[in-house]
Amino acid sequence: MKPILSGLYVVLDPASNPARPLVDILKEAAEAGARLFQYRNKTASMKEAYEEARGLKVVASDCGVTFLVNDRCDLALAVDADGVHIGQDDLPYEYARRLMGPHKLIGLSTHNPEQVKEAARLKPDYIGFGPIFKPGSKEDHDPIVGVEGLATIRPLTTLPLFAIGGITLDNAMAVCQAGADGIAVISAVMKAKDVKTVVRQFVHLMQSSKQGGSSLAIERGG
Repeated sequence: MKPILSGLYVVLDPASNPARPLVDILKEAAEAGARLFQYRNKTASMKEAYEEARGLKVVASDCGVTFLVNDRCDLALAVDADGVHIGQDDLPYEYARRLMGPHKLIGLSTHNPEQVKEAARLKPDYIGFGPIFKPGSKEDHDPIVGVEGLATIRPLTTLPLFAIGGITLDNAMAVCQAGADGIAVISAVMKAKDVKTVVRQFVHLMQSSKQGGSSLAIERGG
């Protein structure tokens, strides 16, 4: 049974906060209501990434949350992750699916309408779309699409759609109202002084947006 692909999606990237153990962030975010996590480490050796991802997978399983690996199908399979998230420059989706098999999750990054249309044809389990705003986690990013760009591509696919890129508590409501099924965050959680408080605020905000609530009583915290 596949997990519900919506809500808050936390990307665990040590580059965003090297001093904070990823397992601690995963535990705290899971306790606060996050149910989707992705491990991303662009600089680690394969051995280092394996050890890190294996530890995170154990904690994710204990917490009952979904755990995916960025880019690497081999690493995802090695640690028995729930799936993999691939980008436009990674292994093509068809080959990733052959490797991962029919039951693992595969997410695909998209950045423009043409890529969204192609993803709708390929039918991964979900797509990421962005960057919506200027990302806080990397400089070499694709062109910013804005909330307007998100609203424009929403009618192009029925796949679960996660918005990503510079999303904070201050702009998340607009992203939800533009049609995102979920929000993927990196810096907003990785750099938070109080991870649990921020995650709870994101979760509450997204639940309120689904209920059509415009008056949100959310106290801004850490």
